[in-house]
Amino acid sequence: MNTFKSLLSGVALSVAMATSALAAGVELNASSTGLAMQGYDPVAYFTDGAPAKGSYKITTVFNDATYRFASEEHKAQFEANPEAYLPAYGGYCAFGAAMGFKFDGDPTYWKIVDNTLYLNLSKDIQERWEGNIPGFVQDANGHWANIADIEPAALQQ
Repeated sequence: MNTFKSLLSGVALSVAMATSALAAGVELNASSTGLAMQGYDPVAYFTDGAPAKGSYKITTVFNDATYRFASEEHKAQFEANPEAYLPAYGGYCAFGAAMGFKFDGDPTYWKIVDNTLYLNLSKDIQERWEGNIPGFVQDANGHWANIADIEPAALQQ
């Protein structure tokens, strides 16, 4: 019964967050239910050196998005300093941001550079991005100010 209640609570939270996440703007790459990073634990990259799926039972909401965690310890670390663990460019693809576009970041293609988590779209894109990380980060930072609040599809017109 407790498992069912936890599942129901997680679903209810996700549904409740959908409207808030969509209304918050487009600078964050979250699902239509408000789930950030496809449910991956943002802290695990820094503490475990690898992506880890978070649990629907261990969540917190930050900037109208729901983050999941692999442990209560990770959740506590995130809540103490969320900005330290959030991916750059709202979780959108770092290479895409460098090109002035917003593509979904895949949490399994990642790298931490100067204590910042970057996600990329695919293995090929990750490899290309790694060929000039400082240049692509500089380009992405320059573009981000102009594209953060624009719908991804509008950037491709």
